[in-house]
Amino acid sequence: MGALRSALAAKFADGKLTVVNAFDLKDAKTKQFRAALDALEVEKTVLIVEAPNAANRNLELSSRNIEGLELIAGNEVHPYHLLKYDRVIFSHPAIEKLQLTLKDTLPKRQRKAAKEEGVKKASAAPRKRTRHEKAAEVA
Repeated sequence: MGALRSALAAKFADGKLTVVNAFDLKDAKTKQFRAALDALEVEKTVLIVEAPNAANRNLELSSRNIEGLELIAGNEVHPYHLLKYDRVIFSHPAIEKLQLTLKDTLPKRQRKAAKEEGVKKASAAPRKRTRHEKAAEVA
């Protein structure tokens, strides 16, 4: 999961990550979908990530004839996909699900730090003494 976090951060830093509310297509028309991609300034290859439980048949039919485009479910995202494609477009439900998954896979220390970040401590805990401080007190 660390590689996935790094790949997402790299796409975000480059400005190549886009989040849209939803992929609501009335008709399965490739021309209309291509116009929507042009409005999002997609020039080269693009990865489109939809929520895993969203059965959007019009999106599947509209996107399958566009060269350089791959449509995958949110639970199938792999760092390879993020590195292979120039742009990545997530639907809002897909990115939320991915955030929850990544949050749940944090190491315990980072998870604890993230929880404490939101809540300030009322009093500071006593600082642990290092080994050389203890030795100085004994001598």
